Amino acid sequence: MTPRLPRVSVCIPTYKGGKTIGAAIASVLAQTFQDFELIVVDDASPDDTQAVVAACHDPRLRLLANAHNRGPQGNWNRCLDETRGTYIKLLPHDDLLRPDCLQQQVQVLDDDRARQIALVCSARDVIGPDGRVLLHARGFPGAPRGPVARADVVRHCIRRGTNLIGEPGAVMFRRELAQRVGGFDMRHPYVIDLEYWLRLLQHGQAWYDPEALASFRVWRGSWSVA
Repeated sequence: MTPRLPRVSVCIPTYKGGKTIGAAIASVLAQTFQDFELIVVDDASPDDTQAVVAACHDPRLRLLANAHNRGPQGNWNRCLDETRGTYIKLLPHDDLLRPDCLQQQVQVLDDDRARQIALVCSARDVIGPDGRVLLHARGFPGAPRGPVARADVVRHCIRRGTNLIGEPGAVMFRRELAQRVGGFDMRHPYVIDLEYWLRLLQHGQAWYDPEALASFRVWRGSWSVA
């Protein structure tokens, strides 16, 4: 009998994530929407990342370990390759999801019968090493909940000089579309996520939620800070 596939694949690509990945996993397992698989791909970490993940017992959790370090592009793309769900969310090991994040974003994509939405994104809180909120609801300033045309996304990102769509934890997209556009591209590392979002948006528009459905952690050990 063919196994039932999950609705959502949540992927945590990690390298040296031992200090924060436990909290990231807990935020996924605490979701109000429970029809998901959780895939952790460890990029040959030299710390206790795998031990921390192995201590999290849940049948939906799969821990995969690269035999050698592939770097962010290789690891993120392995995450995409391992997914089985209808929808995909990548969650960096530093970051957190609000308990209703999956529920809210799945509902938007489920309601999009015409497939006009390429990705769903939300505002996000910026948190420090201890989880304290440093900045509330970073995203599209003043934008209401609803669709945002690709041209408007590009224009606002260029004018403000930043990724307004958000870090991967704030974004959800269809696995089918990810297979069409291919993998992440590391040629411009700092905008590896934004470049991918814009490729997805060539096939539809964005849907923005001004509620902070995810938290982006800033601390000395994070890759984005480095």
